[in-house]
Amino acid sequence: MFKQFKFLPVALSVALAACGGGGGSAGETQESYTITVRAEKDKLPLNISGIGPGTGVYRPYTTTLYVDARKGGAPIPGGEEIFACNLSAGLDSGSLYYLDGNPEHETEVDDGNGGKIKVPNAYRSITLGSNSGGNSFHFHAGNQAGVARVVCSVTDPRDKQQKFASADISVGGATGKPASVRLEAQIPGYLGTKGNANGLLPQMAIQAFVLDDANQPASSITGGNVQVRILSGTEAGQGARLVAGSQSGSVLQLPSIGGVATFSLLSGTETGPIFLELAADRFDNNVSNGITDPMTAIVPVSVLEAVTAPPVFAGADLGDVTKEVPFTSLLTVTGGLPPYTWSATGLPAGLSVDASTGLLSGKASKDAEEREYRATVTVTDKNKVSASGTVKLKLVGGLPEDFAIGDCNSNTVCSLGSAPVGVNFTYSFVSSVSGVTWQFTGIPGWLTSGTTGSAGVLNGRPAVADCGAREFLVTASKGAATVTRRFSITVVSGSTPALACP
Repeated sequence: MFKQFKFLPVALSVALAACGGGGGSAGETQESYTITVRAEKDKLPLNISGIGPGTGVYRPYTTTLYVDARKGGAPIPGGEEIFACNLSAGLDSGSLYYLDGNPEHETEVDDGNGGKIKVPNAYRSITLGSNSGGNSFHFHAGNQAGVARVVCSVTDPRDKQQKFASADISVGGATGKPASVRLEAQIPGYLGTKGNANGLLPQMAIQAFVLDDANQPASSITGGNVQVRILSGTEAGQGARLVAGSQSGSVLQLPSIGGVATFSLLSGTETGPIFLELAADRFDNNVSNGITDPMTAIVPVSVLEAVTAPPVFAGADLGDVTKEVPFTSLLTVTGGLPPYTWSATGLPAGLSVDASTGLLSGKASKDAEEREYRATVTVTDKNKVSASGTVKLKLVGGLPEDFAIGDCNSNTVCSLGSAPVGVNFTYSFVSSVSGVTWQFTGIPGWLTSGTTGSAGVLNGRPAVADCGAREFLVTASKGAATVTRRFSITVVSGSTPALACP
């Protein structure tokens, strides 16, 4: 028994040495490396708001990945091996991040308030050191649905072979059923008229996007999953047509690739907007068998004769306009492509704008309200591009034809009587309406209107040299209305021989 007791430890020692020895260290075993990768969450929501990466309950778009390598049943030696991890699929659906606080893995950017903040860098591949046989990193979801595959590797020093493991993360939320349609047009985004002489192309490639609830591409099918139609009602739409492969006309039903259907729009000879109606069927994503649950959008495309600056109408202030008195004002526009078409709303009754010339004219009705008017004038050029502005005017009462300038009328020369030599003469003109201003033309030199001219008052003292009859004009004005009468005055001898007329 004693010999057997001493023999057993010796035999055990020999057995351990044969297995690589050294107290059972995994670093000396002949076992090959194995590697595993595990994601904390293998499903993430779409990050439609562009929220940045991070951990915690308020960062639902980020998950942690754990990479672990073993040598036999024990962790590989710490600090000796390097893990290499990369995205081998689904790069459009997200990126890798360290989130380890290392400044080398961050970038300093403006915070929008004059300060600086550090944000983590996004990577498509990263390298990690081994710590107790493992390490961790992060995947952050983007705004495109898909399955991201993360592959990690470690090199086995025994045979210099790389060992691989992977984890799949689904970035989801897409249904594949149409929820919206939209359009993207080829640059420059407008068409030229058919046969135009200005080098504008009369054909444009257009793509219709069919998107699901999460703004992801709708599923592709064998039939058509988007319908495009030219809506009637515009001059430009009457001569236009759609083409795609063997299809041609005012309506197309198209399949999509990745939610995108491509077609072309050809213009006619008229300018203006062409309205395209896009439609998809949420019911079965197939418009070829009828549309049960339509998802629609209407998009305008402009057709131009030439490229010009858009028309600009700056508006105008016409001042006072008198009722029942002829009025004219030529409105002007800058930019745009002639000829122009004019229209107006909000003018007093009796005034209008000529559609082809922009001439605002007429006689404001006597029944129109006396107040300030702000009319909206719109001008449209040949390209059917419009501009609007405000025309201001103040409508005032008219001057009746029988306004009182003494007892004068338009068919006679009205006399102010006689003015003796050496005697002060004063005459005040009056009107039957208020707010009248006066103007005197051709009055004798001895008469002056002075500062009282606006009140219609004439003053003077004639001399012997002024003897005789003289005619002159008196004009009364209110706003744009004027009335003119012809008057005469005769200078006669004064009360003494020295003041006698020859």
